[in-house]
Amino acid sequence: MKTENEGRAGLLYGIGAYGMWGLVPLFWPLLKPAGAIEILAHRMVWSLVFVGLALLALRRWGWIRELARSPRKLGLITLAATVITVNWGLYIWSVNTGHVVEASLGYFINPLVTIALGVLVLQERLRPAQWAAVGIGFAAVLVLAIGYGQPPWISLVLAFSFALYGLVKKKVNIGGLESLAAETAVQFLPALAYLVWLGSRGTLAFGAHGAGHTALLVATGLVTAVPLVCFGAAAIRVPLSTLGLLQYLAPTFQFLLGILYFHEAMPPERWAGFSLVWLALTILTWDALRTNRRSRAAIAAATAAGAAEARGTAETETPEAPGTAGTPGPVGTAPTAGR
Repeated sequence: MKTENEGRAGLLYGIGAYGMWGLVPLFWPLLKPAGAIEILAHRMVWSLVFVGLALLALRRWGWIRELARSPRKLGLITLAATVITVNWGLYIWSVNTGHVVEASLGYFINPLVTIALGVLVLQERLRPAQWAAVGIGFAAVLVLAIGYGQPPWISLVLAFSFALYGLVKKKVNIGGLESLAAETAVQFLPALAYLVWLGSRGTLAFGAHGAGHTALLVATGLVTAVPLVCFGAAAIRVPLSTLGLLQYLAPTFQFLLGILYFHEAMPPERWAGFSLVWLALTILTWDALRTNRRSRAAIAAATAAGAAEARGTAETETPEAPGTAGTPGPVGTAPTAGR
């Protein structure tokens, strides 16, 4: 019962995390007239504040000493902070300039880019279905590039930056909250300096458009931290395959918002490109589920075989029961008396 409840809670946490990430395009326009870079700077500053408070409440500080003793990890954290800065900044700009659909495409193709990076950087070997998915994804980008008259650079930069961010975080291998705290600590001083510079020029939006607008800028920290906390809670409660399926919720919500709420255009060539991406993701998901099912079956078979062998060994080595000498049962079985 406890495992079932944990699984249900993990599923709700996962839906909450990806749901919030999918609905975040509704939030960034509320921060206008602040520009994208000022919003980004506030996100960095206030994220560190909220994550720091969360770590203080949880008393999780031991990782700082370990991180400080590892120049390699510090370098990777700095790289991660740089890459996610590009991702965050471009995403905010995309939403606030009417490119929500193109931004959603970036997160649709992100799994395909992650696989490609695995081949190029980690020398991973792909299964045929994965090769097919990557090939179809490449064809989708070509279709969209021809339709746009240029490569869908917003989608590509978002996809590659987030995939690279995931690769770097995998190598750092620290918890979600801890990682975000370290990354925003790297971002904090440049972001704060930029906000001070805007204030010195009299162009800082913070505090200039009422208490409500100021509160919304402060809330950028919560908008960043809360989904991450939910994601962390889901990751330890549900299988990775479930998280892999849930990740498509965010770009799906973004895509629907772009069409239905922001009324962005969807010409035929864009539909064609998106359809190819969705086909690639369907193949990728089917392959992942099939592989996961086969792995579980192989593990279960190996476990059952091991248990059967152990039982057979135990029965073979069981001594005769008292009073049954001279009337042994068949070879390899325990005596029947006393059963």
